[in-house]
Amino acid sequence: MNKTKILPLLAILVVMATLMPTLMGCGKKQDGPKMVKRKVTAADSIVWSASIAKDFPRMIELCDSLEKTGDFSKIRANFYRGDALREQGKDNEAFECYRIAGGNGLEDYGELWCYQEAARHYIKMLFNRIDYEGVVHESMPILAVLDSVETVDPEARLMIHGMLGECNLKLKQLDFANQNFDYVLKGYTEWMAQDSTGRAVFCAIECYDNIAQKYLDTDENDQTALWLQRADSLLVPFKAYTDAWGNDYLYDSRSAAILSHKITLAQKLGKDDEAAKLYEEYKTLPFASSDIGQLMVTDYLIKAHRYAEASDNLTRLDYFFQGSGVQMTVDNIDAYVDKLRANIGAGRKDTVVYVAGQIAQVFDSCLVRQKEIDAARLATIYDTQGKERQISQQQAEILQQRVIGLIIAIVLLTIFFVIYTLIRRRAAKRLAEMKAAQERIESELRIARDIQMSMVPSVFPDREGLDMYASMTPAKEVGGDLYGYVLIGDLLYFCVGDVSGKGVPASLFMAQATRLFRTLAAQQMMPAEICTRMNDALSGDDNESGMFVTFFLGLVNLQTGHLDFCNAGHNPPVLGSDFIQMEPNAPIGMWSGLEYKGEEIESIKDKTLFIYTDGLNEAENLEQQQFGDDRLLETLKQAPFESARQTVDMLESAVEKHRGEAEPNDDLTMMCLRINSNVK
Repeated sequence: MNKTKILPLLAILVVMATLMPTLMGCGKKQDGPKMVKRKVTAADSIVWSASIAKDFPRMIELCDSLEKTGDFSKIRANFYRGDALREQGKDNEAFECYRIAGGNGLEDYGELWCYQEAARHYIKMLFNRIDYEGVVHESMPILAVLDSVETVDPEARLMIHGMLGECNLKLKQLDFANQNFDYVLKGYTEWMAQDSTGRAVFCAIECYDNIAQKYLDTDENDQTALWLQRADSLLVPFKAYTDAWGNDYLYDSRSAAILSHKITLAQKLGKDDEAAKLYEEYKTLPFASSDIGQLMVTDYLIKAHRYAEASDNLTRLDYFFQGSGVQMTVDNIDAYVDKLRANIGAGRKDTVVYVAGQIAQVFDSCLVRQKEIDAARLATIYDTQGKERQISQQQAEILQQRVIGLIIAIVLLTIFFVIYTLIRRRAAKRLAEMKAAQERIESELRIARDIQMSMVPSVFPDREGLDMYASMTPAKEVGGDLYGYVLIGDLLYFCVGDVSGKGVPASLFMAQATRLFRTLAAQQMMPAEICTRMNDALSGDDNESGMFVTFFLGLVNLQTGHLDFCNAGHNPPVLGSDFIQMEPNAPIGMWSGLEYKGEEIESIKDKTLFIYTDGLNEAENLEQQQFGDDRLLETLKQAPFESARQTVDMLESAVEKHRGEAEPNDDLTMMCLRINSNVK
């Protein structure tokens, strides 16, 4: 997945550069590059005051007024407007202002600073929109202006050359890319030799790492290693500057980005041990625990088959796209494909279904966006000569088309009124029928829920020394979770299961599994044999829907505390304060003819056994952050055991608090039991 770097203190550094001593003057290129210095006026100070006060609507009003009075040129007014609009999140309007200010020619070189800053933002926005052809087309006349003069601050010129080279690389224009990168390398080397503020090193290290990433994306491994080495060599001087600034974020984020690219490069070169070692080093970095820091290494984790870690990291993906404003396109939808692949590898079936729905939801908009990009690419190919003649011909046709259009509109309006009247009458009748049908379905679902809840026990054994309690909360009217128990003398059979899917089909499958468990447990079979018999009954040709159930089945002797159990693809229960390590049996109903393996624990007396479905650890809040296994263990450790019911109620409250206003994404079932050793 391509990583977008967000460095919020860049704006502070730009202001620092703004306040640096500059010289006054203007001029055009004559025999060579001419030194041009920034022109600062009292009007600038007025606009800056509004900017510092974050009164951005006032900034726009001032720009409008100062442009009318002639105190601001068109370039300067639109540059400041663009800044104000961008700060308000109005990126499309800001883009147009930057285009006007920096996307055209420059006649007054006294406006060079505003021109180059507007041009930098304009090209950067084109770049972020994945409009590589637009960057190539628009940056050439801008660079013709910037390369013809010499300024105290070369940042804009070098950044545009860097982005142009990256676009050349994406468009397979390798010679042009290398020319631009050579120019960038020479420019930053000269700037760093003259600069004592740290801005040159800051800009250079970001640029070098971005170039390395683009080479990495195009499998140019030698060039990737070279540019990573150049970026890495700047970390030590960069650390000195960030320490002086009192902000570690800049150094932490940049060092993490460089190291993540080293990990990917080592993995591409087949150096898996080196990649793993670098990843362990990466996890020690402060930035590695941030949202972006975790997303930057998901490619490595997936390719290294560390699916659970990748899946946990990718829970931050939705927040990243929403928070950073990055547009979803065909080029970056592969991030959600990675999320799907990671959850498949981690065996998180319900999350797989959810992510697949996310991909389907955004795919259409991605295709529309890709068509817009393709159209823009084609538009740059065609010659624009003769457009004025075409416009004149079209204007002659417009009046005739308007008259015809008016007549057609009147006819269509009449037809629409007649059809609308008929449709409205039919719709009212249909709506009444649908409402009656909906009420009937809701009534039937309520009855189905009552029947389903009656199939799981609400009363638990009143046996001295045994504390047992369970609960089930369907995500919809009816669900696919189940639990149950059978008590025969001193032998207690108990189970918890989770049927694939939700709703009525899952509830019917749940009913079959519950009936089979009770029937086979009554025959006092061992847990592994019960699972084998249930699998034979629920799989094969009779299971046309392909449904299955993850299942944990235990048999405990209440006198000795000895536990025999069989786990069929279910979440590992918690015994005491740790998960039980178990044999990897397949879920029941998936394949016929399986022989399930059972296991045993010598005694579970005086230990709390907690069993649950993935509606607990995979419960998500509005940001799609899961409750998680670590939070489950921590919650159980922090709360001393009072009773089985108190434990279940406590975890149910913890899940509800984590979920917040989000709707439940899965059924939630929990069972807790404990056998006291002082009972004979």
